[in-house]
Amino acid sequence: MSNDIIDVSMISNNTKKIKAAITAIGGYVPEDFISNKDLEKMVDTNDEWITARTGIKKRRILKEKGKATSYLAIKAANDLIKKKKLEPDTIDLVIVSTITPDFHGASTSPTVASQINASNAYAFDINAACSGFLYGMSTATSYIESGRYKKVLLIGADMMSSIVDYTDRSTSILFGDGAGAVLIEPSKNEFGWEDEFLRSDGVGADWLKIKAGGSLYPTSKETFEKKWHYITQDGKTVFKSAVSEMANATEQIIIRNKLDRNDIKYLLPHQANKRIIDATAEKINLDKNKVLMNIEEYGNTTAATIPLLMHDYESNFKKGDKIILAAFGAGLTWGAAYLTWAYN
Repeated sequence: MSNDIIDVSMISNNTKKIKAAITAIGGYVPEDFISNKDLEKMVDTNDEWITARTGIKKRRILKEKGKATSYLAIKAANDLIKKKKLEPDTIDLVIVSTITPDFHGASTSPTVASQINASNAYAFDINAACSGFLYGMSTATSYIESGRYKKVLLIGADMMSSIVDYTDRSTSILFGDGAGAVLIEPSKNEFGWEDEFLRSDGVGADWLKIKAGGSLYPTSKETFEKKWHYITQDGKTVFKSAVSEMANATEQIIIRNKLDRNDIKYLLPHQANKRIIDATAEKINLDKNKVLMNIEEYGNTTAATIPLLMHDYESNFKKGDKIILAAFGAGLTWGAAYLTWAYN
């Protein structure tokens, strides 16, 4: 047996750490929509009131019978595959972040993986509501950084119209349907996923939820009659918490990474409400010109909002841009993340 001593520190120092990076983006929203004028005929509201309080003008709706969240996710994935000229059988893992799966008890992601011909991938869902994309990015980048996988497809997709009560003014004005997809691979340069700050707190679970359909309140005649299968929220409490926690998480990222606010190129916040977005930007003292929004056209698409922002503004991003992501959702779940853009 050799008596040579191996210097473990030398091994670790000479081993280059794998950095994960977004290398492609896809997106999809349905053509049909419900405008504020349409909502005026459905609930006691008007265009001026909705616009002033939310910044939303329309929300896309998947109206086709027999279509569900998987359809939205597949369309976004195929958009990415076409643009990237990606061979689907090279994808190692498919993750779908959603709170509106096609079925309870059967994950949506295997359906998506099969339909896009990702024949060598395994798949699973993540349920973290509006923070789902951030939680998914944390998971996907960890798989890449471990060296175990080379290509992870992450999709944020929700068909919120399936759980919205269109007689409820507080929620019907907010939500829409859509999907965004990103491909995560090992970075070919020094840019990519830099840091994350993710948190959760079950104390606020009652503030934003769908009460029935789970094991606590299984589906019954009573749950249908009480409309417990629709999403409900305590708007004022959620508003205050969203601003506070998104701003705090973003501050943690800025401080931890010693970022100068002038060097931050863009903030991509969850698109829940324009007033929440504006208040968050003001609380962290960030120039509003750096804050990206598309809420006017889509409303709140839950797990899809951040990847749809990436999809819509992709041409604005340049290699090396410092970008902050922030979200807040049911659970409660929230967080922020920092990445440097990896391609032009």
